[in-house]
Amino acid sequence: MTELVSVIGTIFVDCKGFARQNYQPDTRNIGNVQFVHGGVGRNVAENLANLDLPIAFVSSVDDSGLGQEVMMRLKDLSIDTEYVQPCPAQGMGMWLAILDEHGNLAGSISQMPVLSALETMMEARGEELVRASSHVVLELDLNERIARRVLSLAKQYDRPVYGIPGNLEVVMKHPDLLMGLECFICNNYEADMLLGLDFTHMDTEEQSHALADFVHRTGLVSMVVTLGEMGAVYYDSRSERMGHQPVFPVTLVDSSGAGDAFFSGTVMGMIRGLPLEEAVICGTKVAGWTIESTESNCPTLKENMCADDFFQRMLIK
Repeated sequence: MTELVSVIGTIFVDCKGFARQNYQPDTRNIGNVQFVHGGVGRNVAENLANLDLPIAFVSSVDDSGLGQEVMMRLKDLSIDTEYVQPCPAQGMGMWLAILDEHGNLAGSISQMPVLSALETMMEARGEELVRASSHVVLELDLNERIARRVLSLAKQYDRPVYGIPGNLEVVMKHPDLLMGLECFICNNYEADMLLGLDFTHMDTEEQSHALADFVHRTGLVSMVVTLGEMGAVYYDSRSERMGHQPVFPVTLVDSSGAGDAFFSGTVMGMIRGLPLEEAVICGTKVAGWTIESTESNCPTLKENMCADDFFQRMLIK
C-alpha cells in the first residue's frame, strides 16, 4: 500500500503577544503582536509534510481571505486538502496567547471552531479516507462522535492511530478512546489529570513506572509524556522499554508550538520504523528547532532535518 498519513484536526489562527520586558499580568505590557497559522491538526500536518511524509489533511476552514491564505500555505507544501471543508463562518478557531519575556506561555484563551462540517465529512467520506491511508493522526479532543468514527474505521482497516490531545475535554470524559492507540503523546500537566497523580513532581524513574502502569491499564500500545525543559519520558508496551529523553540546548523564543512539534517528529520516526526510544530523539530535535522560531512551526524544518546527522543516519537505514 502506498504510504499516506491522514491528519484529522483543527485549523486555528493564533494571535500571539510577546512581552518585551518582565511580563505583568495586571498592567499594560509593551511588546510585539503577531498573527500566525495554527491549530493542533494544522501544525502537525505542516510539520509532517516538511519531514517528507505524504499528508492528507482533514479539517474545516473559513471561506474567507484568511481561510484561503491558510489553504494556500498547505497546498504549497503538497498537502492534500481535498478533505478540508470550507464554511461560511467558524470553520476554524482562534487562539489568543501571551508569551512572557522568556518565551514561555503566560496565558491563553481558545475559541474552538464549529465541528459540524468536519463531522459530516467523516461520516460521508471517512471510510474512503482511512482505507486509502497507511497511518492516521487524530486530534482526540474534537468531539466524541468524530473520535469514535475514526477509531472504528482504523480498527476495521487495521491502520495505526497516533493520538494528540487538544484540551483533554473529550479524553477525560471518555478515557476508553485511548485503547489501542499506537502512541499517545501529551505533556506533564495533561498527565497529571489523566493519571490522577502528581506526575509533574515525580522523579523520572517514578514517572516511567507510572506511565507503564497507565499504558497497560488503558490498552495503549505506547505513550510519551513531555516534561518541558526536563525532556520526555516514554514507555512501549510491545518492547517493554521505558526511558527518559533529555532536551538538546536551544535558544527559547516561543514555546507554544513545542508540543505539536515533538509529536510530529516522534510520529514521523515511528512511521519510518524507528523504535520509540529513537523516535523521541526525532521529536526532541523538531521541538527544539521550533521553539527557536516565533511561528508555531519551524520555517527551516526541512533544511534542518537534511543537515542533521541523526536524521540522515535514520533516513538511510
